[in-house]
Amino acid sequence: MPQLPTSSSPSNPTERLAKMASHMGAPAPSSFPANTVPQAPEDPLFGLMAAYRKDTNEKKVDLGIGAYRDDNAKPWVLPVVKQADEILRNDPQLNHEYLPIAGLAEFTTASAKLMLGADSSAIAEKRVISMQTISGTGAVHLGALFLSKFYSQPSTVYFSSPTWANHNQIFTNVSLPIKTYPYFSAQTKGLDFSGMLSTIESAPNGSIILLHACAHNPTGVDPTRSQWKELATLMRSKKHFPFFDCAYQGFASGDLEHDAWPVRYFIAQGFELCVAQSFAKNFGLYGERAGCFHFVTSPSSDAGDTITRVASQLAILQRSEISNPPAYGARIASLVLNDPKLFAVWEDNLRTMSGRIIEMRKALRSQLEGMGTPGTWKHITEQIGMFSFTGLNEKQVQMLRAEFSIYMTKNGRISMAGLNTGNVKYVAEAVDKVVRETAQ
Repeated sequence: MPQLPTSSSPSNPTERLAKMASHMGAPAPSSFPANTVPQAPEDPLFGLMAAYRKDTNEKKVDLGIGAYRDDNAKPWVLPVVKQADEILRNDPQLNHEYLPIAGLAEFTTASAKLMLGADSSAIAEKRVISMQTISGTGAVHLGALFLSKFYSQPSTVYFSSPTWANHNQIFTNVSLPIKTYPYFSAQTKGLDFSGMLSTIESAPNGSIILLHACAHNPTGVDPTRSQWKELATLMRSKKHFPFFDCAYQGFASGDLEHDAWPVRYFIAQGFELCVAQSFAKNFGLYGERAGCFHFVTSPSSDAGDTITRVASQLAILQRSEISNPPAYGARIASLVLNDPKLFAVWEDNLRTMSGRIIEMRKALRSQLEGMGTPGTWKHITEQIGMFSFTGLNEKQVQMLRAEFSIYMTKNGRISMAGLNTGNVKYVAEAVDKVVRETAQ
């Protein structure tokens, strides 16, 4: 005869599981304790943005954001992007299928021509491989990862001091050692070209030298063409590998050809190099993450074989990380880059953005000089692009934030796009006050 359950025996699965759990005791601690996974510091720029959003001062000014704003301090969707978006939405063939691993071919081909030149010998000789990436950040990462795995000689990556903060993290994450070369002169608020040359000359042969193609971030200070030529001569003699980061083509000067000149010059000199290209700033496609990575091999007899092998390995790296790049931003950019009429509209949009930035530089300098603010301020108009290194120190930056709700990074870098005709006088007067107070 079957034994009936007693009061001490669980009568159903739920009760049995509960009893088993009671015998197991307290849950085990995490396998990721604080001594192995420490709390990371907050990203300073995004922390700055969060503080700005919480500020209730009606006069607050955001000079930290690295995105274009119109004269009403609003995001600006480029008219050409609106046109391209309309074309896309009305295309009966539009779908959401995967792109190839290397991305949208008509986008990467047009991107290479934009960066390297439609008449580029490297393109004509098929010495270029282009991969669509997750904007410029993804392009820098893909290039860094490739170099960490395949660059034939042990090498250190040299950055400018200062540089875009993310460069340090990206290259460190792929275990490439990093060093810096002098770049910004605190005294002249311009380029320390002799210091830059000296360090690059003393770097071991075959070092990787990261260069900002135009509109250096964060200083807004670019070499002249004669300085670029001198730098190229030195790097050729040292057999260094140039890695160009270009996030502001067309946005810096309003002239796409002018802003790409350093990259094209180095290629014309026979360098083997790579380029990270972003379409965030010059198309206003910040959230769409449209970018491109270009590897250009030298015009040697084995160039064809080299570029085929490099392309195969880049495809494997891309596949293992993102499989396929996102389509929307690339489609928008591709439509514009491949249509002469839309391209002309885009060039006009670029002139609008760069022109407003230039006018704000002039206005800020004029206001400061008009008030006789201590110091010299000509560097504001001598620098170029989205950012300006003002020369303000950390104490002055803190005062501007505490007293006037003017937000900028602690090194005194400001986004010129945050200035407009409605706030430039307010900002200048605030700068004048804190400079005078701290000069006493």
